[in-house]
Amino acid sequence: MRVAITGSTGLIGSTLTRSLLADGHRVLRLTRGRTAARAADGSESALWEPGARLDPAVLAGVDAVVHLAGAGIGDRRWTSAYKDEIRRSRIEGTRTVAQACAEAAVPPRVLVSASATGYYGDTGDRVVTESDPAGDDFLASVCADWEAAAAPAERAGVRVVHPRTGLVVSADGGAWGKLFPLFRFGLGGRLGSGDQYWPFIALPDHIAALRHVIDSDDIAGPLNFTAPEPLTNREITRAMGRILHRPTLAAVPAFALRTVLGEFSDGITGSCRAVPAGLLKAGFTFRQPGIDEALRAALSRR
Repeated sequence: MRVAITGSTGLIGSTLTRSLLADGHRVLRLTRGRTAARAADGSESALWEPGARLDPAVLAGVDAVVHLAGAGIGDRRWTSAYKDEIRRSRIEGTRTVAQACAEAAVPPRVLVSASATGYYGDTGDRVVTESDPAGDDFLASVCADWEAAAAPAERAGVRVVHPRTGLVVSADGGAWGKLFPLFRFGLGGRLGSGDQYWPFIALPDHIAALRHVIDSDDIAGPLNFTAPEPLTNREITRAMGRILHRPTLAAVPAFALRTVLGEFSDGITGSCRAVPAGLLKAGFTFRQPGIDEALRAALSRR
């Protein structure tokens, strides 16, 4: 296959790129602000800019497009300006990619356009599947509009999949990449009440799930990319201490998180008990379904 990827330098994008190249597939990195050239790993690259027209000819010969690009949710405090950037980067970027897919002389057979479990908002201890409605907070509205922006590709007959990703367990980046150092130094502990559900997924399972939906012509629509059994922050904290052999006595109250992180803290103390009903129905098998396996997989990659 020839697969085009946006966000190819991020945690998921770079890992997916290596996985595809290792199996002999070709990768076209859609990059911003760099000169298009063949990279040392053998991948190709082409320039694009969210909000600007992407020449459909760039996608000539592409079998699948994996769209992962967007401003980092937890990279900065949520000022009004940064919230606008979060929304704009996702919606404009998705619309740009989807329109190019729709206008390509031979459209790619699938567009995998990222989303997140933030789509559901705070759902407490209620189990949620892909059939549940969107929440009513900022992230939920972003996710709903983010998914809707892929409509041009869908209208053109391209199969569209939206991975609603939970917290990716990796020591190399993302939210979990910031947790590992704290726990290693014995500074880890529950956040807020600790009773909130955190939908997690091991990085190798996330990559395998992406490969699965690319290859499966009968899969379309939203899919929760989460482990089968979501756990509370308190349970995950205990597992971190158990695997790293460190105490987990520290605790950060919700008001302190709000003071330091502002509105973004709602995503940390909020609860989402999302389960991967769609992936399981599609025959996907998790290799690290439990938190202990996910943590060990993350540490083995270091």
